[in-house]
Amino acid sequence: MKKEMIIVLDFGGQYNQLIARRVRECNVYAEVHPYTLPIEKIKEMNPKGIILTGGPNSVYGDDSPRYDKELFELGIPILGICYGSQLMAYTLGGVVKTAPVSEYGRTEVDVDKQDSLLFHNVDAKTVVWMSHTDYIASVPEGFEIIAHTPVCPVAAMANPDKKLYATQYHPEVTHSVQGQQMIYNFVYNVCECAGDWKMDSFVDTTIKEIREKVGNGKVLCALSGGVDSSVAAVLLSKAVGKQLTCVFVDHGLLRKNEGDEVEAVFGSKGQYDLNFVRVNAQERFYEKLAGVEDPEAKRKIIGEEFIRVFEEEAKKIGAVDFLVQGTIYPDVIESGLGKSAVIKSHHNVGGLPDCVDFKEIIEPLRLLFKDEVRRAGLELGIPEYLVYRQPFPGPGLGVRIVGEVTAEKVRIVQDADFIYREELAKAGCDKGLGQYFAALTNMRSVGVMGDFRTYDYAVALRAVNTSDFMTADCSEIPFEVLQKVMTRIINEVKGVNRVLYDLTSKPPGTIEFE
Repeated sequence: MKKEMIIVLDFGGQYNQLIARRVRECNVYAEVHPYTLPIEKIKEMNPKGIILTGGPNSVYGDDSPRYDKELFELGIPILGICYGSQLMAYTLGGVVKTAPVSEYGRTEVDVDKQDSLLFHNVDAKTVVWMSHTDYIASVPEGFEIIAHTPVCPVAAMANPDKKLYATQYHPEVTHSVQGQQMIYNFVYNVCECAGDWKMDSFVDTTIKEIREKVGNGKVLCALSGGVDSSVAAVLLSKAVGKQLTCVFVDHGLLRKNEGDEVEAVFGSKGQYDLNFVRVNAQERFYEKLAGVEDPEAKRKIIGEEFIRVFEEEAKKIGAVDFLVQGTIYPDVIESGLGKSAVIKSHHNVGGLPDCVDFKEIIEPLRLLFKDEVRRAGLELGIPEYLVYRQPFPGPGLGVRIVGEVTAEKVRIVQDADFIYREELAKAGCDKGLGQYFAALTNMRSVGVMGDFRTYDYAVALRAVNTSDFMTADCSEIPFEVLQKVMTRIINEVKGVNRVLYDLTSKPPGTIEFE
């Protein structure tokens, strides 16, 4: 049976992936597509609903992204958010103008039509997240205003007969107190979805699809030991068994002792019946990265070198048809979707070289968010300690070392990170953190140790709380714990004389440094 789907059409908004995430929280499948998706393709996909994202443009600008009016005449329920709401109004004959007063941040909105399908179980006054300089000055024919603020006359509008709804604010962000209820209402009350997106069905369906695709072919899995690649490996193992060989490339950019830990879990003495190959390629990666400072260049070099190593190992195994990677949905979106900005090329997406010597690349987790990957892991019977281990980027410490990567810098960040993680665990502060690590800045500064002047590096500590890894807030680590970490790093890690704590949220920052 074909699953229900909500299409999220991206107009360049920073929250596009979060919208899809919120829809999936309602047990309804959602996919993000660029606004250039042809209307014929939309008809073919037959979605239960469409959501138009926000974006940085003004709808009356000459080069602003638009969509054909026919979209609103398909009979498919549509929810426009921020720019998406203005686009709906503009396209259907309403008036959009520069707002006399811009609204940013938490805003109290008055719900004028509590009986609207969009506002079921929503309070008459509720707090939402606004971020706009334009506004809808008058609604199109057939629409009614269903919410307002003192300076925004059309905070939400609706044409119930045509199942068209729009909000000037962002219900998808956590700062919109009842925003998830509104998304739930759109999905179930307006789109009339049944909610058939379940992880057990995803696992069973994916295993079946992989078996059909692979047939008798040989499969090579890129296993890093992280959550994503581990889930992908076990998923493939259940699908094709001994046709799978897992290659673990120790590129010299792993956390301290991690190479041995990965081998202990997945190697011949581990708990999984896998063909496991460890390739020690540290020097090879260091040579390729020598003198390279640009983050995107580093990611692409690491990505290409990964592929080249896998190709070489595949030739040793003989006639390998498929390469498996643990790519997940945030990787795909952040690497650039349509005309959206490339936030950073993930080594297994935007970092892939143009020519890859495999019949096909299989990415079984490509459409899952991180928490969905964890649920899939539990469904597959992977132990919790593996499923909930700290995430680690594919390029490894290469993106936690700002500037050029050298063996000496790797040693510094490995030792500092080990101390940081050890002290957080001792203090019990590691529980519930989304991600935490030490990174090495390229800043050197003067210090004093004993009676001597030093001129050494600064280490930056990072810890964030996040549910989906698409947005994140800085974690409040007790000051005495940070002081202890700082003292140990400076005393025990040669080459460091300063320790910083990164307070930046995502956005505007990213979780990793590069």
